[in-house]
Amino acid sequence: MTQVVVATAIIRNGQVLAQQRAFPKADAGRWEFPGGRVEPGESDEAAVVRECREELGVEVKAGERVGPDVPLRDDMVLRLYSATLVDESAEPIAVEHSAVTWVELDEFDGVAWLDADLLFLPDLAGTVRSAPRTNL
Repeated sequence: MTQVVVATAIIRNGQVLAQQRAFPKADAGRWEFPGGRVEPGESDEAAVVRECREELGVEVKAGERVGPDVPLRDDMVLRLYSATLVDESAEPIAVEHSAVTWVELDEFDGVAWLDADLLFLPDLAGTVRSAPRTNL
């Protein structure tokens, strides 16, 4: 059975949240979308909400899938979902990572993304452009 790992593109006012890896050493300093493994009996969307609560200390509303699955290994795929903050004024914190930051669409290419996350950027750009903006 294929293990699904969800990743979450939290979108706010044309920006996407990225978090910086602290470990393993080979990935330390690189950036990724929040997420983690889907637990047995858990939906992808529930995993998105749980992982953002655990990793960032915020509540999110899971949105649509973005792009195709990215194979991580033979029995594991990475699946990206868009999301929005339930409280738009909430500021995510780096609970399990070195840092978090909001990235503008035109800054995507300058970020040292993990290889798997990098593959989502073309599809994510369209999702970010079409996302509603608020006054925050």
